[in-house]
Amino acid sequence: MLDIREMVRRFRLGEGDRRIARDLDASRNTVKKYRDWAKQKGFLDGCELPPPSVIDEQYRTSLPPPTPGPASAAEPFRAFVIEKRGQGVEIKALLGLLREHGFTGSYPALRRFVVRVEAKQPQTFIRVETPPGEEAQVDFGYVGEIPDPPLEKPHKAWVFVMTLSHSRHHYAEIVFNQKVETWCELHVRAFEFFGGVVKRVVIDNLKAAIVRAVIHDAEAQRSYRELAEHYGFLISPCRPRTPRHKGKVESGVHYVNRNALAGRTFTGRDEANAHLMRWNREVAGVRDHGTTHEAPLARFEKERPVLQPLPATRYEVTVWKEVKLHPDCHVVFEYSYYSAPFRLVGQKLWLRAMPQRIELYYNHDLLATHPRACDRGMRVTHNDHLPPEKIQGLLGLPRYVREQAALIGPFTAELVERLLGERPVDRLRTAQAILQFAKRVSRERLEAACKRALSFNEVGYQSIKRILAKGLENKPMEDPSKAGPLPKTSVFARPASELFPRNPN
Repeated sequence: MLDIREMVRRFRLGEGDRRIARDLDASRNTVKKYRDWAKQKGFLDGCELPPPSVIDEQYRTSLPPPTPGPASAAEPFRAFVIEKRGQGVEIKALLGLLREHGFTGSYPALRRFVVRVEAKQPQTFIRVETPPGEEAQVDFGYVGEIPDPPLEKPHKAWVFVMTLSHSRHHYAEIVFNQKVETWCELHVRAFEFFGGVVKRVVIDNLKAAIVRAVIHDAEAQRSYRELAEHYGFLISPCRPRTPRHKGKVESGVHYVNRNALAGRTFTGRDEANAHLMRWNREVAGVRDHGTTHEAPLARFEKERPVLQPLPATRYEVTVWKEVKLHPDCHVVFEYSYYSAPFRLVGQKLWLRAMPQRIELYYNHDLLATHPRACDRGMRVTHNDHLPPEKIQGLLGLPRYVREQAALIGPFTAELVERLLGERPVDRLRTAQAILQFAKRVSRERLEAACKRALSFNEVGYQSIKRILAKGLENKPMEDPSKAGPLPKTSVFARPASELFPRNPN
């Protein structure tokens, strides 16, 4: 659905099918199908891009699910084919060997399969120059270890470089991680450094870098695409193992490493970044560039006016993450816990993390908003998200118990108050257990039982239990002043002389 929404956004911006198909790694027929569908649904009209929930609903109700194509008959023999082709076996001879192993496909089918699994021949290419304000390329480069004063030890560091494809002017900054939030923050600072935004950003497909996740990971896609929507640029990923598609920033990273950082030591990242800013202005910006034969800064002054203006508000860095709602009605994000409605336990939710708050979504609908936890292990809970039958165990506080007792009646409230007032023993558990009788019997019976127990000055759990078990709560109580003489209890008493022998003296 996110890919379809990205297509709709590009349709509205006037992008052609060929460009969209290449950037999103889709066929042109697929792009054309969705263009016709979006036009039919009216998504190309109006001032605003439709929200994800609207596109998702229309997608599920009006488009049939895609069906995968049939697998090649040679697919079960992939390892055997690769091994024999590595030994120089021709396709015709390979077909005979496969027949002995049960292969029933045709020669053209085997040939098509071999062409797919084998490496392609090197292709020729041409150098592409872009007009001003059209494109920027971004990349990370490892720069070794740099001291990190808070940790008091060297830390692995990378340099982020964004190069404007027309002027070759670039922004460079050293960081200690390649997380999604760092990736987005670096884009924000780079755009502010240039004073504008390009129309397209070409990103890398590194094996271990965040940009690989931007291509293949839905979480990073949502975060980065939200940034792209805010600043109005298009994401243009280069193909895997084709660094020439972003050669300008590749050479820029190499130049930063070789010229700005090589042979230098720094006391920390701040000192290194301050040095990079001076070097970019005094050395890299005024050099005679080997391709354009102009100073990047001078060329940038001509490019600056055609950059898209910065948005009115600075982007609030956002991280999207798919999370699971656990049986305790909380999801986990960065070692902290956030509650969601208990009816969705076991379901996958989308978490949107911002510097000050956390939002939880289910099927693109907002479920909850929480303030962001400030400490690891902190639990942020909305009590409405918890099961009603379990909430009392969590809110087992004296105030809550008193409120529940008052709802039953005055005698129950008085009995609970006497229990909670006992010292030094904590009778909170006893009071909670007595209130549970209201779920097994009626509130009226529990109130009558508490009244009877108070009249006999017996406020314990067992007393209430016996009264309810024997049905004594409504039995009339006798007036002690009208009772007869007490029964004689000394019939079997022994005289004191038998207990205390006489003193022989």
